[in-house]
Amino acid sequence: MSDDISGGTGFDDGPGVEEELLEEELRQAASLLDPVPPALLQTAVDAFALRDLEARVAALTFDSLVDAIPVRGAAAALRMLTFSAGGTTLDVELTDEGLIGQVLPPSPARIEILTGPHPATTTTADDMGRFTAAVTPSGPFALRLHTTDEVVMTEWLRA
Repeated sequence: MSDDISGGTGFDDGPGVEEELLEEELRQAASLLDPVPPALLQTAVDAFALRDLEARVAALTFDSLVDAIPVRGAAAALRMLTFSAGGTTLDVELTDEGLIGQVLPPSPARIEILTGPHPATTTTADDMGRFTAAVTPSGPFALRLHTTDEVVMTEWLRA
């Protein structure tokens, strides 16, 4: 009889097997004691499903919450965002009534407003690249821009 209490399977376990078994036990305990909320899991699945391998990612280049200089005594300013991907720029203003924006260089486009677990809202930009949408994001959101030449996806932000 062996005094080996290493916790292995007894079948010539290779290096790391004990760690893998411990990790699996901890994963099971966490899923029972602190499960992922269903809404969060659905949001993660939806976000993964929304990925578009052909879309260019537009980086946030300006956010008035971070980059603007505060003015003493001024009323609460609207949030302004600028996203850039190559030669395409997307300027967006978040208002109490929704979104106002413009695609530069000006061109017609279809814009999807993605708001986490909620269905996407679609709006269109006119020939000057201007658009509005009666959707005010209240949580995580992203924009997907469809032009005649490309698809551009912004990074996810919190409203």
